[in-house]
Amino acid sequence: MAITAGSNLNSVPSSQKQTLSTNYLDFTGTTDNTWAQQYVPDLMEKEAEVFGKRTISGFLSQVGAEEAMTSDQVVWSEQSRLHISVKGTVIVAGSTNGTFTVTSDIDGNAGTAPDFVVANHGVRTNDIVLIASAGIVTQCLVVDADTAVIQVEPYDKADLTGHATGSGASTLLVVGSEYQKGTSYKDGDGAAADSRTPANEPTFKSFSNKPIILKDYYEVSGSDASRIGWVEVSAENGTSGYLWYLKAEADTRARFTDYLEMAMLESVVGSNSTVVDTTLGASSDSGVGTQGLFDAISDRGNVTSGVTGVNAATDLAEFDAILAEFDNQGAIEENMMFVNRATSLAMDDMLASMNSYGAGGTSYGVFNNSEDMALNLGFSGFRRGSYDFYKSDMRYLNDKATRGGINSAATSAAIRGVIIPAGVSSVYDEMLGKNMKRPFLHVRYRASQTDNRKLKTWTTGSVGAATSALDAMQMHFLSERCLITQGANNFMLMK
Repeated sequence: MAITAGSNLNSVPSSQKQTLSTNYLDFTGTTDNTWAQQYVPDLMEKEAEVFGKRTISGFLSQVGAEEAMTSDQVVWSEQSRLHISVKGTVIVAGSTNGTFTVTSDIDGNAGTAPDFVVANHGVRTNDIVLIASAGIVTQCLVVDADTAVIQVEPYDKADLTGHATGSGASTLLVVGSEYQKGTSYKDGDGAAADSRTPANEPTFKSFSNKPIILKDYYEVSGSDASRIGWVEVSAENGTSGYLWYLKAEADTRARFTDYLEMAMLESVVGSNSTVVDTTLGASSDSGVGTQGLFDAISDRGNVTSGVTGVNAATDLAEFDAILAEFDNQGAIEENMMFVNRATSLAMDDMLASMNSYGAGGTSYGVFNNSEDMALNLGFSGFRRGSYDFYKSDMRYLNDKATRGGINSAATSAAIRGVIIPAGVSSVYDEMLGKNMKRPFLHVRYRASQTDNRKLKTWTTGSVGAATSALDAMQMHFLSERCLITQGANNFMLMK
């Protein structure tokens, strides 16, 4: 079954920069829907609220926190992995009976600094290692590990025959060490220049983000501010009355509040855009943009495209793959899913089909679990393995005027939802110089004793409290903020 939208669907933007005839009643026309007649129409003064709640903000307030800052940049560090595991290339019969050339760390970062340098792989002489590839696991002793080329000797084989020899096709894991009696730490190659094996130092992973300045304003002339209308307006903030500017100002405020959240979700850091640099007065791309949630997860987290494509949450296969990836990461048990409607319904169908406690596999609820009174096919959460998932619809991903419209126009790049770990993370804050416990997601806004830029509003003009000679009232809105996504390796972006 297909749904065809009406040809006269009310989906136009809620505001425009110019004054149009459609904004006013026609007092001079000749049609029956104008006032150029002797009969007074039956006026329905109350403006119809046809879209329900139009704002989409609230997602970040559910999963994060807000905190002030006084700098142009937020810098934080995150733990690296504890155990030593690297990827590399096997030479079946190398300098001895096998050679392993390190190419990257276990996350596959191609040996790039600062988190990993090939020559500083951490594998040392006399380490016991497991080398795995092509379905084969071989336990070896490291006999020389001076450089990125590690010489190994298998414990129970002649050499590394059977292992994949392609570039970066094998994985090496250090599981312990074995030394001769009475020996010290040396590189072990028998050379005269043997020296003590260096101690391993933990790697330092540092991340940063910068705030952006968001602005908006609304202006109404002094004449319009004192002109009454025939439509009784209402807004999300409770504003009501017959003055149109009350609605316009409230809508501008609500839209700006949504922008504060939308920008934190969608923003990216500048890259190779000299025009943007010039427009914003930045000296380089590092001075423009900020990293939002979606980009942070794509860059440092995990992305799932489902089992059979978009909206593919129809069985547990996708969730089992997600669980396996979470096991590889922080293994945080409680996770919150914010998804679009199609994915939410697919999950409900999947869970309902697996419930054998009701007729036909359905689950009855709402009224004392009575089959005859109500049928509840919606699930707010479930447990799989040792993980708890709590599901909630994300209005931003559904609304046609926001991400819902973008997803419809670019289905191959559509975002179905995000999975966010619950709880807090402990990180070292370089600005404060100490470890802090914060939600994995939190917003940093600029503030000091002089100026708080979390959400500034002020009025200028000569209407009301006069501040200038302008015969108008201007309502200004400003914020300076950025989103901090800590432990992005525990997040999942659903595409």
